[in-house]
Amino acid sequence: MGDCPNIHEGDEDLLTSKRRRILEKCSECDNFRRDLGRFSDSSHPLAPVFYLVHSEYQRQKTQIQSLVSFLDNKTLEIRFMHELGFVLQSSVDLEEVLSVALTAITAGKGFGMNRAFLLLADREAGMLKGYLAIGPRNLEEASHTWNEILGNDMDLKTLAMNFRKNKLSSERAKFHDILEQLTVPLSSHEHITIKALDSKHPMLIEDAFHHPEVNPNFAALLGVDTFLLMPLISRNRRVGLIIADNCITHRRITDEDMHSLETFSFPVAFAMERASLYDKLQIELNRVTEAGKKLKEQQELIVRMENMALVGRITSSIAHSVRNPLMIIGGFARSMLKNTPSSDPKRDFIESIVAETHQLEGVLDEILNYSDSLYPARDFWDVGQLVESALRDTSEVLMSRGYASGYSSENDLPPVYIDFKQISYCLRTVLQSDINGMGDDRTIAVRSYRDENAVVIRIEDRSRNVTQAELDHILVPFSETRDLGAGLGLALCKTMLEKQGIPFVALAVAEAGIIYTIKLPTYKEEQQ
Repeated sequence: MGDCPNIHEGDEDLLTSKRRRILEKCSECDNFRRDLGRFSDSSHPLAPVFYLVHSEYQRQKTQIQSLVSFLDNKTLEIRFMHELGFVLQSSVDLEEVLSVALTAITAGKGFGMNRAFLLLADREAGMLKGYLAIGPRNLEEASHTWNEILGNDMDLKTLAMNFRKNKLSSERAKFHDILEQLTVPLSSHEHITIKALDSKHPMLIEDAFHHPEVNPNFAALLGVDTFLLMPLISRNRRVGLIIADNCITHRRITDEDMHSLETFSFPVAFAMERASLYDKLQIELNRVTEAGKKLKEQQELIVRMENMALVGRITSSIAHSVRNPLMIIGGFARSMLKNTPSSDPKRDFIESIVAETHQLEGVLDEILNYSDSLYPARDFWDVGQLVESALRDTSEVLMSRGYASGYSSENDLPPVYIDFKQISYCLRTVLQSDINGMGDDRTIAVRSYRDENAVVIRIEDRSRNVTQAELDHILVPFSETRDLGAGLGLALCKTMLEKQGIPFVALAVAEAGIIYTIKLPTYKEEQQ
């Protein structure tokens, strides 16, 4: 442009600034250098001065350009470290910390290594274990990954998030064979990884296949001649180790690379230990929370037991106080009934007294059974003996109502851990419960069978025709006021069984009667 061959399009402003044109263009111009050379060959006294000034200017210009480039790189490094430090300081998730750390080591915007392995120190097991790795295994994979990163132009945080979300599991699986073989006992002080960890300083291994401190099998496992061992130390505690290499590009690892990674390793180790401690704290917090919950439940149980004990003492006292005069009245009425002829008009009144007395005695028995249910005495019992005893005790009542009953059982049933008295009472109550809705098929089928760690007693009363809502209502204490005994009996059974942790289900089946199931445990609670 113009008379100067070094001024191109976009440099038009240099035509109006002679000083800038000389500094930026003329000092590098071949014509200027040729003229300067001819001037130096002349005998002019200023010729050596001009040559010296030009040489010094060129040297300082080159030095300044180098410093500018160095400052630009350091500025990028500071920004990178700031971004990295922010993520590491704010995260308490170990997987996130590890994702950020390994991404930073291998990203072109970070330290630019081709591949990195992370080994974690397990102090309880006494092992240095291969945990995670990142990087390509061949040139084709490397080209694909690097082109993908260049195309998306993501920052470090986004790269780490993408790695954690999409590639963490696949990278771990990809390097699974190497990671397994990288596991070394912490006591193997002759192994190069343990030496680096114990020294607490980075080690740059070159010519690994002939290195006196490197096992040839270890070098063959990594498949590279040069690699960097970077220990992760936090407060003099060995957290882990990073192995980094350039397995694809084979770029030389410089001392500057090693020092940069060493600076980076301190916040990474601290963040890893903090995340690990946070995980342990969460576990302990959950344990304490669960213990507090159980303690609260135990306190509530103690209060309920105290209340129930008080109720039990009151009901037992009342029942015993009522029973004595009631037995006298009942006994006297039955004695009078025996001596009263059927033609006597007073016989109907005496029979009513006897019947009501018998009903009240049944209610007193149930009240006393409720008092006993507060303190169950459990032991191991045979199910067959339990059921047959209940059927034998209720046979007279069932026959008087026109019922037929049958019992079948699986072979070799284990003994059940129950309060025999209470369960026997519940079976008798279920068998002779007087519920509305009598049908034509007056059959009760009882069956016992094994179900995992329990024995189930199934009672099928085909004579009843009630809805589930009506049946649920009956299972509420004192809901059936027509007959106090029946109203309390089934509800009391349900309460007794629930206090022992025994499931009791009453199911009304359309046109099939009522099916009761009682699931009895075959073990003590401490045997679970």
